[in-house]
Amino acid sequence: MTKEHDEEYAMENISSLGTVKIADEVVVIIAGLAATEVKGVTSLAGNITNDLVSKLGMKNLSKGVRIEVSPEDVKVDLAISIAYGYNIPEISKAVQDKVKNAIETMTGLHVSEVNIRIADVNFDNDK
Repeated sequence: MTKEHDEEYAMENISSLGTVKIADEVVVIIAGLAATEVKGVTSLAGNITNDLVSKLGMKNLSKGVRIEVSPEDVKVDLAISIAYGYNIPEISKAVQDKVKNAIETMTGLHVSEVNIRIADVNFDNDK
């Protein structure tokens, strides 16, 4: 699910004063922040390019998050790192619920899928 983050979704008829558009990057950031708020998730995991960018000191807020926005729904793919000792199915379900709720509450968009990939287990329990 790759998507350029310069796309926008226009909300329908929420105001007679004009239109409201939500950039895909905003949905990505909401998903990423919601996922990292779940206890046991140590970070989002990106690909090698994102890891190199992070090491060079540039913050990439969409690391480990991919979305697909259509007029009907949003599909989210997350790659996360979890702390050692946590139950993977419980953490995954909590992340799915938190991300779905955050996106739907903040944007009004319907989330149809939140797919989780456990990319790493972190043995340092410092979050």
